[in-house]
Amino acid sequence: MENGSALTPIEVAKMLKITKNTVYELVKRGELNSYRVGNKIRVEMKDIEIYKNKSKTKNNELSNNELINPYKAEKIQKSYGFVICGQDIMLDILSRHLQQHTKGVQALRSYVGSYDGLYALYHGNVQIATTHLWDGETGEYNIPYVKRMLPGIPTIIVHLANRMQGFYVRKDNPKGINGWADLKCPEITIINREIGSGTRVLLDEHLKMLGIVGSSLAGYGRECFSHFAVASTVARGGADVAIGNEKTSQQVEGIDFIPLQTESYDLVLKKEDINKSHFQAVLEILKSQEFRLELEGIGGYDLKGLGKIVAET
Repeated sequence: MENGSALTPIEVAKMLKITKNTVYELVKRGELNSYRVGNKIRVEMKDIEIYKNKSKTKNNELSNNELINPYKAEKIQKSYGFVICGQDIMLDILSRHLQQHTKGVQALRSYVGSYDGLYALYHGNVQIATTHLWDGETGEYNIPYVKRMLPGIPTIIVHLANRMQGFYVRKDNPKGINGWADLKCPEITIINREIGSGTRVLLDEHLKMLGIVGSSLAGYGRECFSHFAVASTVARGGADVAIGNEKTSQQVEGIDFIPLQTESYDLVLKKEDINKSHFQAVLEILKSQEFRLELEGIGGYDLKGLGKIVAET
């Protein structure tokens, strides 16, 4: 990565999980801010965050990969009818399989965190939410939050994958960061995830258990909207530590990964929808060999139990 926060089109493509040509097209259309160094294009990290977090409409249509605000999804729902919330690349793959399924539909993707996705599902603005929210009191993932955030609404929780969460630190871990308690050190700075993300909730739950006030941590108020963004910040020396999944650490140079906790990444839908054709298509895809093989090819997931209904609330 060159010049601190300046990214090449190839680096931007890897971060956004798109092709290099798509990056050039976004720049050409003015949807992604950039600048030139000679005849080479460079994009700053802040402009990637701006692009990822603004809703864009063009000719009254939304791109299948654009970020939408789940609280404004009601109007979109009338046109597209099927919105899947979540930030993991497996959901982009699921959307593609769903579009090709005989009972499927073209799904609109909403790249929001776990908390906001469940909130949008409660209000009927999206059809499927995904979540990896850890409850420090029970030690459980997702079920306690679904019960609290969708009161009185019967839901189905379907397992997607287990992922390892941990610390991103600079190569060779110069600050010797190995566990949650190390965050107490005043010489350590962090880069945080956005409020509502499962990663942010994980941090806050552990801080609460340790009796640490989040605002007392240097860098706690700085937020990024993806694992790639925080990992890249650590890699270029913008912070000493960040929290994210192991898979991303394998794709960003200049960092080491300190494993801390295995998380359960689950899909949530309303029970009243379970027998509708599009939802049946989703369940069939999750259990299909083609979908599993594609995820295995990407790597970084424990797929034991993929597609299994783990709870009904």
